[in-house]
Amino acid sequence: MASSDDNYALARIDLPGASTHGWQVRLQRRGVKYAKFFGDRVYGGPTRSLSVARQWREQLLRELEESEQARICARSPRNRSGVVGVSKVTVTTNGSSYEFWQATWSPSPGRRRCVKFSIRRYGDREAFRLAVIAREDGVGESGGD
Repeated sequence: MASSDDNYALARIDLPGASTHGWQVRLQRRGVKYAKFFGDRVYGGPTRSLSVARQWREQLLRELEESEQARICARSPRNRSGVVGVSKVTVTTNGSSYEFWQATWSPSPGRRRCVKFSIRRYGDREAFRLAVIAREDGVGESGGD
């Protein structure tokens, strides 16, 4: 995943009093922070340290993207429906329980869609079938999950 901005997640650090000069890469994904400093002295000057910092950042972004794809596509051991993005949900309100099958997907980064099918209205098998179709249609329209 090459960034469109050459200096995305890069910061120039110049602290003459501490004899510290170089480039800092800083990223955060899903609450995990990634950071590494590339000193001019170690890499032979600001041009070379910038180049190495960019290479490290691009490699990190590729690894994060691959792990994200694995996370999205892999079925969780908690999944009991057998279909990624389809789950049976029970809601209790004012002493009454309602069960439904729910389909969820992400049409674009940062957005989430959800459709519910009542088991009382459709029956368990049909509500599940409708949720699976809704999930497939939703993922197909968005071009991914």
